[in-house]
Amino acid sequence: MSRSLPEPERRPDPREACADDPAPVPAAAAAAPAGSSGGCSWPLRLVVVLAGLSAFAPLITDLYLPALPDISRGLGATASSVEVTLTACVVGIAVGQLLVGPLSDAVGRRRPLIAGLLLFIASSLACAAARSIAVLDIFRLLQGVAGATGIVIARAMVRDMYSGLDAARLYAALSSVIPLAPILAPTAGGIILLVTSWRGIFAFQAILGLALLAASAFVTRETLPPALRHPGSGSSALATYRDLLRSRHYSRVLASGSLGFAGFFAYVSASAFVYQSVLGFSAQAFGLLFAVNGMGLLATNVFNARLIRSVPVERMLHIGLRAIAVSGVLTAVSAVAGLGAWALLPLMFVTVCCVGLIVSNSIALSMALERHRAGSAAALFGAAQFVTGAAVAPLVGVAGASAVPMGIVMAVSGVSAMMIGETVHAPAEPAPSPTGG
Repeated sequence: MSRSLPEPERRPDPREACADDPAPVPAAAAAAPAGSSGGCSWPLRLVVVLAGLSAFAPLITDLYLPALPDISRGLGATASSVEVTLTACVVGIAVGQLLVGPLSDAVGRRRPLIAGLLLFIASSLACAAARSIAVLDIFRLLQGVAGATGIVIARAMVRDMYSGLDAARLYAALSSVIPLAPILAPTAGGIILLVTSWRGIFAFQAILGLALLAASAFVTRETLPPALRHPGSGSSALATYRDLLRSRHYSRVLASGSLGFAGFFAYVSASAFVYQSVLGFSAQAFGLLFAVNGMGLLATNVFNARLIRSVPVERMLHIGLRAIAVSGVLTAVSAVAGLGAWALLPLMFVTVCCVGLIVSNSIALSMALERHRAGSAAALFGAAQFVTGAAVAPLVGVAGASAVPMGIVMAVSGVSAMMIGETVHAPAEPAPSPTGG
């Protein structure tokens, strides 16, 4: 039986997170030993809500992609101007995570979550009502900031409630659900356009935000007791990020996970061009192939969630990083040699699948390393992924009608991620210290 700790040391009992009572977890809750299972299976409704919050990025970025030509015509803007709305959203997601992480560590999880969801609903409705591309850019930026709230706080809540293997398994379970969003979102956007204009897509996003707000209000609770919060100013938040980057172990996980994600983002950025202009597939075939790769990612996440029970998290991460390095190098060689679809398609499939082993396991390791400032650690990790992805995206088109730049970016990022990842090891899960640090 777990012993009670003095008031400042107490953490929420994972078993309380499984209770049906929606009341907030009290600061005086008994602490379960770090790394223990807590003796419960996760409530399905909790997993669904956390997965919905975690999937904000594809919800914001992918759902409206089929409407880009309509937006261009409707607002009288050029195609390049309309594409800036996507860039604004990605920037908002990255910056929002950096802002929300320290805030949630200081004031708790629920208040920033509810505020972020309200901002998402309002900014989505504002996008639907936008009369110029400049106004749409502004509210897309706010959409990204608001969506970042769900991404950061979902990860931090998992770390508040669980530790060790339990946390790693739940991150893997959430990662097995999240790929459904980019698989389904473009198709859903196309269906919406059959019955309404592009403005209806943003209205639909507002409805989804309202549903998540209601679900979060009824299902989630405050998971960070006041005794474990870290109030501070903007300067202290910057100091926290500086300390995280100076942490040798955390920074290695951050770098390997972000570089591994960069190889995947190179594929995402170049896939439509490579499939259609280089390999000669139709737009419909591209959609099918993109979905097949997405299903491969989903299957890998499910496999990871099951295998993580018996295989150490860092070993699963190492496997994913080694595989994406090999597939990246082979993709570059195949592209340079002009081997065609029979070589490139399987290699791109492997690259996508590898992300299922890299993202969830690197998140689990980073949260385990920084369990007492999980909000800031999750924010910096998420922002680094989006910034790295945004940095490699322009590189894949530098040579025009060629798959070579994509292959080179995938190879360089994959090999770099593997080399850094080989130095990554899982931390011990010590009991909380008297200072909470």
